[in-house]
Amino acid sequence: MSHKSLSGQIKDKLIQQALERKLKASEQPSFNLSAFSRPSEIQESWYRFDQHPGYKHIQIIHQGSKQFGINNPFFKMHDGIAGATSQIDGQTFINYASYNYLNLSGDERVSAAAKAAIDQYGTSVSASRLVSGERAIHRQLENALADVYGVDDAIVMVSGHATNVTTIGYLFSSNDLILHDELIHNSSMVGAQLSGAKRLSFPHNDYEALDQLLNEQRHNYERVLIVIEGLYSMDGDFPDLPRFIAIKEKHRAFLMVDEAHSFGVLGKRGLGIRDHFGVDGKAVDIWMGTLSKSLASCGGFIAGESALIEHLKFLAPGFLYSVGMPPQVAAPALAALQILLDEPERSHTLAKRSQYFLQQAKAAGIDTGLSQGQGIIAAITGSSISAARLSQNLFNVGINVQPIVYPAVPEKSARLRFFISCGHSEEQIDKTIQALHEAI
Repeated sequence: MSHKSLSGQIKDKLIQQALERKLKASEQPSFNLSAFSRPSEIQESWYRFDQHPGYKHIQIIHQGSKQFGINNPFFKMHDGIAGATSQIDGQTFINYASYNYLNLSGDERVSAAAKAAIDQYGTSVSASRLVSGERAIHRQLENALADVYGVDDAIVMVSGHATNVTTIGYLFSSNDLILHDELIHNSSMVGAQLSGAKRLSFPHNDYEALDQLLNEQRHNYERVLIVIEGLYSMDGDFPDLPRFIAIKEKHRAFLMVDEAHSFGVLGKRGLGIRDHFGVDGKAVDIWMGTLSKSLASCGGFIAGESALIEHLKFLAPGFLYSVGMPPQVAAPALAALQILLDEPERSHTLAKRSQYFLQQAKAAGIDTGLSQGQGIIAAITGSSISAARLSQNLFNVGINVQPIVYPAVPEKSARLRFFISCGHSEEQIDKTIQALHEAI
């Protein structure tokens, strides 16, 4: 290693340490009740957005990026459909920053369904579904989802994030316990906080630790909810679902599985983690999924028994007080679901490309962490700075992949996250692995 490169590394480390000190200093100051008796002494951060700790935190990160010579990797403007490739500022990139797993966003049949729905229903149902926003396309989509899961019914909502927030937040309360995987999505965390229930996490995918927690805690609470994901979006790994089902049955708890990323990706038919393990859909109490990934639309859904779905339709705030899903959002999701059922080869190709990417990455000495080669591959870089720099270096050679940095993940686990599409070719993957290896 040259003296110049060593000097650069030392400089980077010093800058990073300085930034960490600034970030710590920008944290919200302690609350001072006495300030209310002296209005002139009320802190500026309490009434000015530009002094809000969160905003100041962002500004420090921007400042640090400039010092490191790193361009902002976020909010890139795409010119058209983002799939295996995407146009950014008129240039074509190999694209790994899209959830378009099955290459159905942009499929002519899916787009045609959206256009036909607009012609029939307009662009908005203009009210909550309870009062006057119900349309036939809503029930067609919900019935199709229920059939896929082998359960009684389903409900679709306008936001995937809000689906978890309102479902968990409404169904559980202060007398209840919510146990979740330590890597659970923010939406489930916010829902648990909203509910007022006691919340405890267990080590990632560790069903034995969950069992022990329930041995200790179950008798202290009324309802108990266990929340896991079908495919974890940061790491690309999945839980042993039959083990979790057995534990929930043993302790008479509810089990909720978030299939935002696993539906369309896992299983012989691409029908999610239930399909992968061959379990009965009714063995899980709450199936949750999104329409924005494999189903090429937007929104979320809950599938389960009739009592659960009817309950949510009449009383869950995120559904009851929200306008119904726009018809041009429901219709393409239904069309994409039918294509998924008719063309399982899309999921088969996705699995092959994902495994190929993982194998080639490992052969190149890239740290892929917990990734199991199912639609999502992580490349662990070890620091937020290195992740951002690698993202920029790859962008410079026509490859678009986003860095995942602190605080989204621990600093030592910063990474690039590659979303694979069935539209990716082995040649594109080979080019990507070579470029990544050289950049590292």
